[in-house]
Amino acid sequence: MPTPPASTGEQLMAIAAKNLMESIWAKQLLGLGENKYRGEPADSIFGVYIRHVLAIALHMVFVVSLIVPFFWKRCRFCTQRPRSSVLKPTYSKKLQYGITHKLALLSCVSLSVLYCILGIWSPLYWWLRARPKDIGAEGEYVFQAMAWAIILAYAYYSLTKESNEKFPLLLRMWWILLLILYAFFLFLNIHEMREQNHITFSIVVEILALLLSAFLSYASFCGRTGESSLTQSIEEPLLNDIPENSENLKPNDIPENSENLKPKVTPYATASFLSRMSFFWMKPLLDVGHKKPLDIDDVPQVADVHKADHVYCKFRNQLDAKGSGSSIAKILFLIDLKDVLFTGLLLLITSCTSYVGPYFINNFVQCLAKKEQFASEGIILACVFLLAKLVNSLSQCHWTFTTVHICICVRAALTAALYKKGLMLSSQSRQDHTSGEIINYMSVDAQRIEEFSWYLHDIWALPLQILLALVILYQNLGLASLAGVAATVLIMMANYPLVKMQQKYNKNIMEEKDKRMKATSETLKNMRILKLQAWESRFLMKLETLRGEECSWLKKYFYALSGTTFIFWAAPTFVSVVTFGTCVILGVPLTTGKILSALATFQILQEPISGLPDLISVIAQSKVSLDRVDNFLKQEELQQDAVEKVSKNSTDYAIEIQEGVFSWDPAVPTPTIRGLDVHIKRGMKVAVCGTVGSGKSSFLSCILGEIPKISGVVKISGTKAYVSQTPWIQSGKIRDNILFGKELEKSRYESVLQACAFKKDLELFPYGDQTEIGERGINLSGGQKQRIQIARALYQDADIYLFDDPFSAVDAHTGTHIFQECLLGILGSKTVVYVTHQVEFLFAADLILVMRDGEITQAGKYEDILQSNTHFDELVGAHKKALKSIDDMENSEILSSQVPVKGSSVDNETSVEDVNHEQLQEAEKAYEEIESKDQKENEKDKEDRSSQLVQEEEREKGRVSMWVYWSYITAAYKGVLIPIILLAHIVYQLLQIGSNYWMAWATPLTEEQRPPVTKSFLILVYITLALCSSLCILVRTILLCLTGFESAKQFFSKMHSCIFRAPMSFFDATPSGRILNRASNDQSQVDQAIPFQLGSVAFTFIQLLGIIAVMSQVAWQVFIMFIPVLAICLWYQQYYIVTSRELSRLIGVCKAPIIQHFAESISGAATIRSFDQETPFMNSNLHLFDGYSKTRFHKSGATQWLCFRLDLLSNLIFVFTMVFLLCLPESVINPTIAGFAITYGLSLNLTQTLLIWHLNNLENNMVSVERIVQYSRIPSEPPLIIDNCGPNSCWPSRGTIDITDLQVRYGPHLPLVLKGISCTFPGGKKVGIVGRTGCGKSTLIQSLFRIVDPVGGRIVIDGIDILTIGLHDLRSRLSIIPQDPTMFEGTIRNNLDPLGDYSDDQIWKALEKCQLGEIVRSKEEKLDSLVTENGENWSMGQRQLVCLGRVLLKQSRILVLDEATASVDTATDGLIQQTIRNQFSDCTVITIAHRIPSVCDSDLVLVLSDGNIVEYDSPSKLLENKFSSFAKLVSEYTVRSTNVDGK
Repeated sequence: MPTPPASTGEQLMAIAAKNLMESIWAKQLLGLGENKYRGEPADSIFGVYIRHVLAIALHMVFVVSLIVPFFWKRCRFCTQRPRSSVLKPTYSKKLQYGITHKLALLSCVSLSVLYCILGIWSPLYWWLRARPKDIGAEGEYVFQAMAWAIILAYAYYSLTKESNEKFPLLLRMWWILLLILYAFFLFLNIHEMREQNHITFSIVVEILALLLSAFLSYASFCGRTGESSLTQSIEEPLLNDIPENSENLKPNDIPENSENLKPKVTPYATASFLSRMSFFWMKPLLDVGHKKPLDIDDVPQVADVHKADHVYCKFRNQLDAKGSGSSIAKILFLIDLKDVLFTGLLLLITSCTSYVGPYFINNFVQCLAKKEQFASEGIILACVFLLAKLVNSLSQCHWTFTTVHICICVRAALTAALYKKGLMLSSQSRQDHTSGEIINYMSVDAQRIEEFSWYLHDIWALPLQILLALVILYQNLGLASLAGVAATVLIMMANYPLVKMQQKYNKNIMEEKDKRMKATSETLKNMRILKLQAWESRFLMKLETLRGEECSWLKKYFYALSGTTFIFWAAPTFVSVVTFGTCVILGVPLTTGKILSALATFQILQEPISGLPDLISVIAQSKVSLDRVDNFLKQEELQQDAVEKVSKNSTDYAIEIQEGVFSWDPAVPTPTIRGLDVHIKRGMKVAVCGTVGSGKSSFLSCILGEIPKISGVVKISGTKAYVSQTPWIQSGKIRDNILFGKELEKSRYESVLQACAFKKDLELFPYGDQTEIGERGINLSGGQKQRIQIARALYQDADIYLFDDPFSAVDAHTGTHIFQECLLGILGSKTVVYVTHQVEFLFAADLILVMRDGEITQAGKYEDILQSNTHFDELVGAHKKALKSIDDMENSEILSSQVPVKGSSVDNETSVEDVNHEQLQEAEKAYEEIESKDQKENEKDKEDRSSQLVQEEEREKGRVSMWVYWSYITAAYKGVLIPIILLAHIVYQLLQIGSNYWMAWATPLTEEQRPPVTKSFLILVYITLALCSSLCILVRTILLCLTGFESAKQFFSKMHSCIFRAPMSFFDATPSGRILNRASNDQSQVDQAIPFQLGSVAFTFIQLLGIIAVMSQVAWQVFIMFIPVLAICLWYQQYYIVTSRELSRLIGVCKAPIIQHFAESISGAATIRSFDQETPFMNSNLHLFDGYSKTRFHKSGATQWLCFRLDLLSNLIFVFTMVFLLCLPESVINPTIAGFAITYGLSLNLTQTLLIWHLNNLENNMVSVERIVQYSRIPSEPPLIIDNCGPNSCWPSRGTIDITDLQVRYGPHLPLVLKGISCTFPGGKKVGIVGRTGCGKSTLIQSLFRIVDPVGGRIVIDGIDILTIGLHDLRSRLSIIPQDPTMFEGTIRNNLDPLGDYSDDQIWKALEKCQLGEIVRSKEEKLDSLVTENGENWSMGQRQLVCLGRVLLKQSRILVLDEATASVDTATDGLIQQTIRNQFSDCTVITIAHRIPSVCDSDLVLVLSDGNIVEYDSPSKLLENKFSSFAKLVSEYTVRSTNVDGK
């Protein structure tokens, strides 16, 4: 052979020598070689012991560093004396250590035991193999065991004995150093294992030591081990409160528990960078939630910068800066610009790092085949994978958390803006937007706009993700990747029409849902009248019909969703089939690495493929909602210049109106109020009267600025207070309703209660003025609601008072008391304008305004107007006629005997005044006697009143019951389809694994190798498996949608049936917001979210099992890591879920008050504005939203706390698997199968995290099912119809009502309201029921209709006990005109005949009889005339007349009038009474009235007091006895009315 040139030979020798020296140096330094006792050269002996010497030296230095200072401190303590003999207070600190402390000590114990075992095992191992011992290793293991034992003792002593809240700094630094050291030693051992081709026990110990040291390093970063629960001076009394002179204390003098007195702010506000990065700031709340079920007070407030007022302030500033015409979307974008940009950066990082795995998977497969491009390429790739996954996890968690914060800010800004706008809407705008629509803007549209925050960056992120995927495909497959592009575009094109259909169906669902919720809200608001009229079944059918329309679109939505879901799951398979098929056709060489890279890319490509159509859909939906909200925010507001405020010093007039023209609808040619010219001096009493619909209430609205001003000038001087005709009462305490934001001044408060005659009522309430009032004051009588309104106005101490018919809802005695004590007493020096139908209250007015058809026809004092013989004379004449009906009943001799008269003639003015004075004294004395008796009887019962009517919303605590899951699963077809769905997905998963395994197995590792099968056979088998898997997914998707649809129908039907069959007490104690929340939000979750979340849990679990199975096929040793990590994951999940579950429940609980407050504020906007309370109410709205935002904020933080930790653990498993596979010898591992396992392992952390995520979301959202099930088990009323016990069709034929020993109470722990009354209402007779407010009049009527069932006694109607027949049979045979007139949104025809049982001719006749015929005929639409929400475009009197029209159509044998004419003038009242006498002449008519003339023409009068019958006889008989209670009532009414006549 020819000899190479010398230079070349020298170069080769130099390279060989260099390589040899590097090899020897590496062996000597790192100890990678074996010593001479194992047959290796003697020159590596020094390198073998380098590790052992290093480990022993480091441990020795550390142990000395611990022991020497410890003993030095003890010796110094023993030898030194205290510097001062003055004893200082000593404090004991009790620490409650958490799980971190316990696990740290357990880790120290474990490491000491492990190294002790290893120290014993090492010599035994070499003895069994008959080899010399490794003295250095044995010494290292023994010394490490001793060192860990010393560390354990030191840690225990320093934490427990010295009560340190943190691990010592030296210990924390040592643990961090050990993590680095153990990682280095493990790296060295892995290299040694590769040379020895087997795994040793020491490597397993090193792995476990690395894991334990990793936890200790985590504990080192956390620092704190427990929390101080009490710091207390041993020598001081155990005081829990801060001393009274705490303002003089220094910060160090304040006890630690004084922090509880400060508002808790989220730890996020003061958290460090590492704490925020790791979400460690959530741990205090998680600890609390782990110990006990969370309450709303346990959740800290969000930071000030995140509060609703701060966000709304930024929104207003941006809106003012950009102008009112600016886009709402742009303003919402700008108010949180910093977070928006930050989330964009995070999403960019997340998108890029998610493709690191598919990009490098081919290189990793080549490393497994031992074809590395450079040394340690596999280890470097593993580090790259780990780094990418860590960054991905971190960025994903913080992107989600920050996006939630953006959503909260958007929701806060929109809610506040909508609330503010709702308070300022003009009357015309208010008519164009019902309360339901405005609430929908806040709940539905704000939700949609908020959800767009999740898709905000997808506009650029989705195309970027698709582009990155295509780049990776092109790198691996070349031009064949274009086929993948075409397939991707084709899928998007196929998905787009489905998404458009889905969008259309979803829009229709929302529209139908709006209709249903509107009807539900109206139904719940008027549930009492529905039950009284036996209409609840018909209205339930109406709701079910609306739900049917909603379900028809929901079903179509599910079918479209089935298509999009099928495409979502089948898209990767389809794209891979097309791409690989193209490769086969074009002859592109396929290798295992390229196949696996493409499969991983297709899997990631699944999300952007399906996400792009969703993005388009969300953009469209959000734009619709933005336009709706923007349009509402631009609606016309009240005229700011409608009322000019003048200072008191510049004028003597309190109210001035000059040439005023006003109209509720400016488009109507005839104004509502015209020719208004009024000047009211300060201190005047002005009365406004007129017939029904004459414009009296509108006149007050002119002064308030509520009605649009066409022309003229309105000036007011001073503050104002307003009492509306329809009482507006807030949910809450009675005291809060009266104070209305003012501070409590005891003396003024007591005087107001006395003036409003409300003290006696408070004594009857369980908690006095602390009693909770139900929604709209549902647990108060009409008189009580009206007096609370009056008390609220009086307490404000305003300058001008406006009263809209304040006396109509109270009895005569109370009305007189209020008139004298309030209008003439407390308000004697105030300016008062009061509207009234009761002529007897006009005499004290300084000015009377008589209105007719929107004009003031007369103005002046009482005597002056009376002499003009105009319209006012008609009102007074009707009043005199009513008085004459009383006079006709009284015999002159009886009157003479009743009242001792000093003069000979009652015509003498002085005598009349004396008589009036004596009569009034007698009447008041009689009432005082009755009230004194009532009070004594009630003192004993008051002790039993132990519960408020309205309680906090009930919520379950702890884990959602398995019974709830079972109820949902078996709701549809008894759960038959569930096993089929699971089987279909299991088969799909097996086919997916099989098809991917086939592609990996049937392709060679390199292009040079020959494939085991032909390309055509390869692609044919793959297509077959892909088609079968797609068929399975299609079956599974359709069945899942079908199951979810049927379950939603069942839950809706059950809940609404139970709600409509619930007793009235349920609605009295339950605010409608709670029911609406279940019917809206919770039902939506059941409709569209829960079936797919339940499926996601099952499908992800199956997918996880598949990944584990694939990875275990390569190396079962993966379970060494997987099992403990999975156990830790489950522990984390259990630790987290208890807090997350309660936070989810609290979110639901906190939503209802926002909606309820919003609805209450909208309905009482006029009252709020009249008291200038817009700002306090706005603050209340913001405060309620802060309660919602803090729960949602911390719920998001808790979720990301869990996800971050689960991601870290999943990444640990994945990297361990990669390193393990790299370390296995080539002869042990199949690179193809290993690469296949790693490809599946790329999604391991995602799948495991998704499983926990879906489990948590499912349990959180199953709270919606739990809440619906809760309302599906409401105790029901008695049956509507009882078989074989129904009355005949003619019942009741006579209308005789026999009441025997009737006892009624409203609750088990409440006192009797009716206390054993017995009487008979003869058939065909007119019976009047009178008595003071709260005496039991309305309770008796409710017992008659079985709204409340008696606890004793019975009621028999024409021989049939009403308890023996069904509720529908009873209520449908009776008629009632309720105290609160109710009109439903719709038309006049629908309001008179809601069930459609009567013809138009019958309706017109009824309208004529109830004095509404002319009014309805004057309207263009006639019977189809519009009725707005709550009948607000009709006056109160007109609404009562409509209720009269209903009973005229029904023509029942028994008619109940409960203050049926309280809101009409005396003349109209007379006509109505005449109509009732004519139309119901042979019927039993029961009348409850405060107007004595309405009762005096009755055949019998029943007088009640405190649930007992005081008197029951004919009016003439009762009047014969001057001491009878009824005589006193008549006497008082006569006295009051005589004052009107004057002389």
